Amino acid sequence: MLKKINLLLLLVILGACSHQVQNTNTVSNVETTVPSDPFLWLEEVEGEKAIEWVKERNEKSLKVIKNHPKFEALHENNKAIYNSDERIPYVGQMNGYLYNFWRDETHVRGIYRRTTLAEYRKEEPMWETVLDVDALAEADNENWVYKGMSCRYPVYDRCLVNLSRGGADATVVKEFDLESKSFVKGGFFLPESKNSVAWVDLNTVMVGADFGEGSMTDSGYPKITKMWRRGTPMMDAPVVFEAKQTDVGIWPAVIYDGDDAYKFIIQADTFYTRSWHILDDSNQSKALDLPKDINLSGLIDGQAILELKSDWQPAAITFNQGDLITISFTDLLADKKNFKALMKPDASTSISSVSTSKNYVLVNTLKDVSSVMYQLSYDNGQWQTETMDLPTLGAMSISGTSDKNDDVFINYSNYLTPSTLYYYNATTKKAEAIKSLPAMFDKKDLVVEQHFMTATDGVQVPYFLIRKENIAYNGKNPTILYGYGGFEVSMRPNYSSIVGTNWLEDGGVYVVANIRGGGEYGPAWHQAALKENRHVAFNDFIGVAEDLINKNITSPDHLGIIGGSNGGLLVGAVYTMRPDLFNAVVCAVPLLDMKRYNKLLAGASWMAEYGNPDIPKEWAYIKTYSPYHNLSATKEYPKVFFTTSTRDDRVHPGHARKMAALMESMGHEYFYYENIEGGHGGASNNNQAAYLRALTYSYFWHQLAP
Repeated sequence: MLKKINLLLLLVILGACSHQVQNTNTVSNVETTVPSDPFLWLEEVEGEKAIEWVKERNEKSLKVIKNHPKFEALHENNKAIYNSDERIPYVGQMNGYLYNFWRDETHVRGIYRRTTLAEYRKEEPMWETVLDVDALAEADNENWVYKGMSCRYPVYDRCLVNLSRGGADATVVKEFDLESKSFVKGGFFLPESKNSVAWVDLNTVMVGADFGEGSMTDSGYPKITKMWRRGTPMMDAPVVFEAKQTDVGIWPAVIYDGDDAYKFIIQADTFYTRSWHILDDSNQSKALDLPKDINLSGLIDGQAILELKSDWQPAAITFNQGDLITISFTDLLADKKNFKALMKPDASTSISSVSTSKNYVLVNTLKDVSSVMYQLSYDNGQWQTETMDLPTLGAMSISGTSDKNDDVFINYSNYLTPSTLYYYNATTKKAEAIKSLPAMFDKKDLVVEQHFMTATDGVQVPYFLIRKENIAYNGKNPTILYGYGGFEVSMRPNYSSIVGTNWLEDGGVYVVANIRGGGEYGPAWHQAALKENRHVAFNDFIGVAEDLINKNITSPDHLGIIGGSNGGLLVGAVYTMRPDLFNAVVCAVPLLDMKRYNKLLAGASWMAEYGNPDIPKEWAYIKTYSPYHNLSATKEYPKVFFTTSTRDDRVHPGHARKMAALMESMGHEYFYYENIEGGHGGASNNNQAAYLRALTYSYFWHQLAP
């Protein structure tokens, strides 16, 4: 269903869905010799020497962090939170059932289960287990981590289940019968791979996978899509589309508008640009005549909904970056240009997401980083827009819709308000709170403030500050500053039981910086920090840190920063630029060697964000911030805590390993923890997540407490 396609596309390009296999016993996509890099051997993910190095650093670091007086209490607290039954079971709708994936102390790997709406409304609903991943792992003698399933629309009789070994992005795909709740003997099966699959009918799927030499792009995603019929060898299936070697990848999709189905191939030539190819009955493709950076965000009542990432003048009317526009799908296929504006956000507003129900388009916007939601309907050739009556000053997200009804599940939270799940009917326009979390920490003396830091170019950069109401502004408050600043990802207000119990309750200050590079104010906010302008994100983050110090909320001795993935690059760059500002850095699953990032795992797919280090003029600006290339033996640095995972097949663990080794060679102290499994999230189950968070906050208390 189209309402899920754009999120899926983003996730697969990021690597959050399942794709090509990586041989974890060797270096991935590594040049044969790089004599200037003395730590290249640490890129051998499961090399004996590299693993021994990891184990030694783990042991040395854990001796200190786990011995902090707070660690055991934090660990037990976190396990209780992650495994608590006091969580909202978020659901997806399929064929009259509500489906949920659930992990707890008993179901460590998790169960996929279902119930009815009437039952779900109850305080303790009865669930029917559909798939027990713990039992499956035991039966298969595999370390399975559930990575989701794709079920055949609209009958939902068969599903393709994605199973990862140890949390990697690469998955094994098995066909599952949703009615008998069992795997299909002799059904569709894909060996471990970074893949992309879409149902066409009961006996046909479009599939992209590692078919052998030449079938994957430089980014490690499928280059070829085949039309695979049941009962025939996948390798013999006919090719219906082939991308370029330099493309990020291609993803098949079957999009429905009512009973009408359309087969698409989404060809991503970069992370942010793509072409939409529609297949006819003979599987011949035609590219839609659209800008490559546009998002096809909805298809309803014969109308296509599109989001603009840049200004566009298809005909007489000029549309602005960030606008939501529409056109008849028939006209779109005929290359007509009679587009109309559907929503035009103002300077303080951006479109966060677009979803569809049976009769409505649901638009989630951010106004100064807080959600405001609208519902749009198409009737007699006209569009109507209404504001949805929902709470304000927080973050909302749609967690479940269906093209078969107008029932919508919407989650709301803010920094001090636990998540509340609303059942909203778009026809009656009534919202009902049906699930809510209990308060997991005492908010009585806590306040949330939104501040705006004036950047050096005059731009107002917002950040949220959560603190005890009566703290002394004496520069001694232990403070954690979090940021991301990339890929148009917005840092919205959300309730975190871990932050509350591990940090805020004991007097810690927590800050979230909405720096450029994110999507808080739309595409322009993101594009301001792309490629040669990457320093904008770093300088915004530094500016927020300086603002906190200037306000005497904290001081360099008591200020720590944290970021993961692209956020790991952020904090890595910032601490090498301004080590004088910080006394703690958690650099999680990071990119750090920006000379080689595009040669490791999924790195080549991110060159539209960072640039290509193999092009001299682009390396000229990348090298100015690449943490691995800007570390100095003569500077003093905070004692950084690097965390990563051996099974992360998205951001290579070699980044964290090599940076730590380089610091060690220069005589700089650091902490290091590498989970042997866990994937890009760093943890593959609740217990591992609880342990990692306990390490993180024990480290912060160790470094920042007065």
